[in-house]
Order: sequence, then C-alpha cells, then structure tokens
Amino acid sequence: MPKLKSHRGAAKRFKFTGTGKIKRSKAFMGHMLTSKSSKRTRSLKNRTLLEKADYGKIKKLLPYG
Repeated sequence: MPKLKSHRGAAKRFKFTGTGKIKRSKAFMGHMLTSKSSKRTRSLKNRTLLEKADYGKIKKLLPYG
C-alpha cells in the first residue's frame, strides 16, 4: 500500500502531544491587538487541546500523528 499524505494545512496548525492528544492555537490573535487587554492576549497565546468532537476529523487529516 502507498503511504498516506498528511494534509499540509492541518499539519501547520495542529501538533501532537507525547500521549497522542492534539494541540491547537487559539483564535483572535491575528490583528487589532491594541483593543484587546494584555490579560486576554496572554491567554490567547497559550495553546489548548482539541475538543473531542473535532478529534476524528483532524486525525483523518493527519494519519501519522
């Protein structure tokens, strides 16, 4: 069987933890940061784990994670 290709857009946006969970970046950090509080921008910088509902979709896009 040929190897499966990873979805390159998804590969740039999601990373796997050591235990196999998927990390993602938070939204709302692209622009207009001056109107957001420092506390809010600091919390948006941190990565968070992917929700269980979306796990299957991303796992299909990244088969070797």
